[in-house]
Formats: sequence, C-alpha cells, structure tokens
Amino acid sequence: MHSWETRLNARDSNRVVRPLDWGVEWTQNWPCRNGCAQNEPEQLVGELNRHILAHSDEFFSYRTPGDFRLQRESSSAPGHQPSTFLRFTSPVITPYSGNNTVHARWFPARGGRAVVVLPQWNADAESHNALCRIFNFRGVAALRLSLPYHDLRKPPEIERADYAVSANIGRTIDAARQAVIDARCCLDWLQAQGYCRFGIVGTSLGSCYAFIAAAHEPRLSACAFNHASTYFADVVWTGQSTRHIRAGIDRQIDLERLRQTWLAISPMSYFDKFERYPRRSLVVYAKYDLTFLPEFSLQFIAECRRRSLRHEVSVLPCGHYSCGEFPFKYLDAYYLAKFVRHAL
Repeated sequence: MHSWETRLNARDSNRVVRPLDWGVEWTQNWPCRNGCAQNEPEQLVGELNRHILAHSDEFFSYRTPGDFRLQRESSSAPGHQPSTFLRFTSPVITPYSGNNTVHARWFPARGGRAVVVLPQWNADAESHNALCRIFNFRGVAALRLSLPYHDLRKPPEIERADYAVSANIGRTIDAARQAVIDARCCLDWLQAQGYCRFGIVGTSLGSCYAFIAAAHEPRLSACAFNHASTYFADVVWTGQSTRHIRAGIDRQIDLERLRQTWLAISPMSYFDKFERYPRRSLVVYAKYDLTFLPEFSLQFIAECRRRSLRHEVSVLPCGHYSCGEFPFKYLDAYYLAKFVRHAL
C-alpha cells in the first residue's frame, strides 16, 4: 500500500521548491495586527500567533457579503448538465483579484438540511462533486466550496495551489483565514435560503479549515473531518506531499519553530473553542497514510476522547492518495454520507 501511495504521489511532477519567506506583508490587514511590536520577522509572526489564539473570534470575524448571487453555467462536455454556482466577494481581500471571488457549486435539495464541502489541497473543479450528489440523494443540500487559490481562484502564474500552502508563512495563514471565513459566509447564504440544520465536510487541508471554522461557528451541528491531523507544521514537515516545502525551509527553521509560526491554523489550538458548541463529529483516517500520518490522526481522536466530545471514527484500509481510487473512494463516501444523513 505504501508503494502504491508513493506512485500516486509521484504523478505530480510540477512541485516547486521555494525558500522560507515570513510573509510579514500578509499580516498588515489582520484584525489582530495592531498592538504587536515591530520585531524581527520570526518574533513578529510568533507574537501574532499568540495574539490570534487569544482573540481568534476576532481574527475569524467578518461582515456578511452583500453580493451573493447564483449563476448558472452550461458545460461544454457532451451529456453534462448545466451547473449552478454561488458567487460572492470574499471578506478577505488579497492582491490576486481572481482569488477574491468565491465560487461554491450549488447542489440544492428540499428540506432544511445543508452541508458545506471543503475539498483537499490542489483539488480540481470536479473534486467532491460526486459526493455532493450523494448528499442530495440523501436529502441534504450541498455547497462545494473552491478553496482559496484553487481552480477558478488560482492565479495564472502558478500550476498548483501553492499559495494556499507554501514556504510563505504569512500567506499560508492568510489563506486559511480566508477559507474559514468563506465557509462561514456560505452558511450565511444557506440560512437566508431557509436552511436551518448545518454540517461541514472537510477533506485533508479542507479538514483543517473545517475544524477551525467549526470552532468558531455555533450553527454547525455535524462536522466530518476526512483525514484529520493535529498541527499544521507537523503535516508539512512529515507529509509525503509536502516534501518540496520542507526542502526549501529545513535549513532555515526546525519543526518546533515552524509549529509555533503556524499555531494559529492548527486544529490542536482550537479544541477549547470547538467544544463550546454541542455537535456530532466524524473522524476518518487512512491506516497507510503517508501525508497525514496515522499517529497524528490518533492524537486528534485521543483529544476528542479526553474531552468527551461526541464523535465517531472510521478507518480506511488505504493511504491519502489511494483514498481517491477504487474501491476506497466509495467506502469513504459511504462513511461520510451515512454520518451526514444521521447527524443532520
């Protein structure tokens, strides 16, 4: 299984090694920026992380967009039905105009139940659409969110969604903040449409974003974390799919220092706030995962148990990439759809 996982990972030959960049310029518009001393970059980023953790409700706060709109688009592929997208301007504005427009494919269903779906890192525009149709079949509406710097939001100069996760510390935090806030905006629109029971499903990087969103969002009563981990830095440092990021930074920083710079986007930092609200959760992990190491998923689950959180666990007999292959993708979809149906 590890050999298969490695072969699947190696299909992507366009990974770019970049040097460490503190990305201090990305912090200028953060709500917690004022009051932090003008230290050298690493000290400033560390101070900002501590301030964010103490005031995360403010950091992930936003104004509901005023330009929600549904747009219907036809497909050029033979036999494909037209698609409907919810679009709006992200409350988090970046230097990349294309990234500032949020795209969420809409899969409507009757009734009061709806789920926001956050795909994995480097997901293309079709990823998770089949899962959303399964939710529809189960009577649950779905909004499939395109993550920052992905598919339609990707700047033209990059081939991969490198600006979402990279050696640029500040930009990576900013991308996470944008994803969390965009997901919460989707809930605002769903609520305005009359939906009243909400869930969130996140896969891989989307799982990290989904957990942080849930920690700050009382409306979510069902949360599915499809591949879950603990600290953002640990995944980047040890994961097979992020070796190119480590290759650019490991001569300039060690794991402990990196962990401190990304505490503000690490699920383990937000368990206290996650447990503020009653909800059901599902944690799915892969037994042979070389990207989100199983030991991290088990630590995540152990924290859920220590806090007596209401949660379920499903184990996939595959790896991170092979989860998207036959037959494991069907097993994964079964776990997720079954949970969402019963939890909502």
